[in-house]
Amino acid sequence: MIKKIFGYQIWHLLSVIILIAVTQKFISINYDTTNGELWGISTKVWFWIAIAIPIFHQVYVWIIWRLELYNNTFTSRYGVQRAFKIYSAGFSLLFVSRLIFIIILAISNQGSLSIDSLYTYLIAALIIPVVIYLFYSVIRYFTIERAFGIDHFNKNYHKPYVKEGIFRYTDNGMYVYGLLILYLPGLFLLSKAALIVALFNHAYVWVHYYCTELPDMKVIYGKTPM
Repeated sequence: MIKKIFGYQIWHLLSVIILIAVTQKFISINYDTTNGELWGISTKVWFWIAIAIPIFHQVYVWIIWRLELYNNTFTSRYGVQRAFKIYSAGFSLLFVSRLIFIIILAISNQGSLSIDSLYTYLIAALIIPVVIYLFYSVIRYFTIERAFGIDHFNKNYHKPYVKEGIFRYTDNGMYVYGLLILYLPGLFLLSKAALIVALFNHAYVWVHYYCTELPDMKVIYGKTPM
């Protein structure tokens, strides 16, 4: 069981080390990236807190998903509904924290991006409808429960892949479009640091997909959409 729980996680670890190293190298070369402070706390501190949140989030999901998938650790004690609600509360808190700390970082570092705000506002204007459509599609067709990973808790939850809404265009709508919302604080406040953290989030979520979700989908469904 231990081997299954840690399956592909060496690649997860190596990937996050590489992403952190690349991020650190970039901000060390572009020292002005972490200029500023908020509430007496430097932008650099806010930056690394904002980097840590998605790591905590995805490690949390990996541990809970794998323990439940291979050992029924939580449902055997609390039942499906209660176990999933407890897990979902933690998931929601960490997901929202990603955006909250990027907003804080953007405020701390606002004005660091040397570009006409007209361009960043135009990009934001293009992103917002896509994000709204994505969340509409998740709620209307995919369901929040499935997005959170109900299929790891309820072994009878076997539904076909969604091909409606934004999922008509990509099977991985949440990974491709969902995290675009994290770019908005940096675009609106012209924060270089916030945009870097958003990019880190977007790259790192694919590590979760390939190292955790995709292998789990093969176990649960016997196939994957990709």
